Amino acid sequence: MHRGNPALNGVAAEVLPDALVLRWKFKTGGPVKSSAAIVDGRVFVGSDDGQVYALNLKDGAKLWAHNATDPFEASPLVLGGLVIVGGIDGVLYALESGTGKVRWQVKTGDKIVGGANVVKSPDGKTDRVLVGSHDYTLYCVEARTGNEVWKYKAENFINGSPSVTQGRTLFGGCDALLHVIDVAKGEREKVVEAGAYIAGSAAVDGPLVYVGHYENEFLCIDIKEGRVVWKYRDRQFPYNSSPALTKDRVIFGGHDKRLHCLTRAKGEVMWVFNTRGQVNSSPVVCGQRVLVGSNDGRLYMVSLADGARVWDYETQDAITASPAVAEGHVVVGSEDGHVYCFGARKP
Repeated sequence: MHRGNPALNGVAAEVLPDALVLRWKFKTGGPVKSSAAIVDGRVFVGSDDGQVYALNLKDGAKLWAHNATDPFEASPLVLGGLVIVGGIDGVLYALESGTGKVRWQVKTGDKIVGGANVVKSPDGKTDRVLVGSHDYTLYCVEARTGNEVWKYKAENFINGSPSVTQGRTLFGGCDALLHVIDVAKGEREKVVEAGAYIAGSAAVDGPLVYVGHYENEFLCIDIKEGRVVWKYRDRQFPYNSSPALTKDRVIFGGHDKRLHCLTRAKGEVMWVFNTRGQVNSSPVVCGQRVLVGSNDGRLYMVSLADGARVWDYETQDAITASPAVAEGHVVVGSEDGHVYCFGARKP
């Protein structure tokens, strides 16, 4: 799923070599802004050509494609044999992971650009899916059937993926609020003023939430106390990138063309890495390495310790998707229309 877990921490359980090689690339019919999901040797990813693809992780061969005509920018959630993904047509699709056949679909009132998340029902027996729409609504549906459990109305677009922590789901909206909702009931617990509209997803750890907004600040918010713990402001550029969280650091990109690494405790700068384009891609931490794409068309790997460049690869257009890392592979889409897969150098 997007960012790797329901807390959206952006940390992969992989150790990467210092240099990756291109294993394969797959051409779609449009820009690839969707972040891939990798499960059991298969890659699931959407494209602006209106299709969701299932590819073989080993060689990039197409296993199936589902065509919905309108683009897919959201990242798929793979759950219980289903690929659950929202489209620009406003429909949340559940596709059989083996065939691409539609199992169910839920129509919302506007486009879906954020990935879905998953929570357990209060009795712990069934899975539920959470997804936001530009119709201002967060939906909770049964994973097996798509039947509605509850829906929650915000005051503007919901752009990112909702995150889950301690029986709550939360998201930042274009209403400049961080919404905290009881995940069992779908009822608001509180809202926290962020100060500007939030386009990315928030990462959480217990009561602490980390998220950037469009008025050039990155925030740490305590949802238990309902207050902003600290604010980071550098240059006059927005932060769209969803952050990655380690035990003591938070890493995120900005429109200032840079990747920022701060201490989680106080928001103090550890290091900053410069690219040549906006960094709207969301970073992924793999051991002592950080992977992130840039609008300069490059996928970068930098050192978690000091932000030094370790490796990069140039595609032909912006990389706004987040890298997916699993089974020794790194998969990322580019707006040049290709899905790229990297791995360790073959012996």
